[in-house]
Amino acid sequence: MTTEHIQSTNEARIRCQWAMSHELFFSYHDEEWGVPVHDDRLLFEMLNLEGAQAGLSWLTILKKRENYRAAFDNFDARKIAKYDAAKKESLLQNEGIVRNRLKVNAVVENAKAVLEVQREFGSFDRYIWQFVDGEPLRASDRQHAVAVSERMSKDLKKRGFRFVGATICYAFMQAVGMVNDHTADCFRAAMLAQ
Repeated sequence: MTTEHIQSTNEARIRCQWAMSHELFFSYHDEEWGVPVHDDRLLFEMLNLEGAQAGLSWLTILKKRENYRAAFDNFDARKIAKYDAAKKESLLQNEGIVRNRLKVNAVVENAKAVLEVQREFGSFDRYIWQFVDGEPLRASDRQHAVAVSERMSKDLKKRGFRFVGATICYAFMQAVGMVNDHTADCFRAAMLAQ
């Protein structure tokens, strides 16, 4: 497939408006955003990346995603939970990630919290998907989805998670398919509704 064909295919597709603002969004939107995720490692990664986004744009984080994976041991919670002060200081020198002390510390605290959740529930997946009764919510029920994100935020905070406010939780829910917020005219909306 030629570059021209890929470009014309991308231009012909109707996507959610946000996904049309930068070419890096195309594959993220088309292949990941809104697709239900049930892998503990990827759920943990996305929760932390959404937290890293606080006060920034998703494009900034998406550009740094591979750097985050390299810096944080591919979001292996067991390894991250053991990070000491020296490791956290080295992360603050890493130009490939957002060098914010609170956000770096949050990933470590979140690793410890996710391990506790896994011990209690058997998996992070089982715990996190209980908030939507195991089924993605529809964009048409936004009020309910917002209420779920608020409830999720409170419970995560109670369990020691950081950078998990209701807005971050809602963005996380969108990213991992807990709510299908593709616009009605987006080519992915119908595919994910099946």
